[in-house]
Amino acid sequence: TPRPIDTAHITLQDDLSQLTELLAANTHDLWAAQRMADGWTYGPTRDDASKQHPDLVPYDELPEGEKAYDRLTAMETLKVILALGYRITKP
Repeated sequence: TPRPIDTAHITLQDDLSQLTELLAANTHDLWAAQRMADGWTYGPTRDDASKQHPDLVPYDELPEGEKAYDRLTAMETLKVILALGYRITKP
């Protein structure tokens, strides 16, 4: 049973939007690096047998829906950090 930390009361400040985008791109890059390490390559359609995936492209070339998925992951990670009482400050 999934039990994510409640972040409904957390609102991210506007200055965290750039950080969210950087984290989203990094999330994609980590995913792509692991896929490639496992022998996957780019292919126009997902083919598990051939280990091909259409999202093995740079983050900037992803369809907007895939970027939104990575952004949501990044945004929720930031919200969890704040919900747990940590502060995020720009150096």
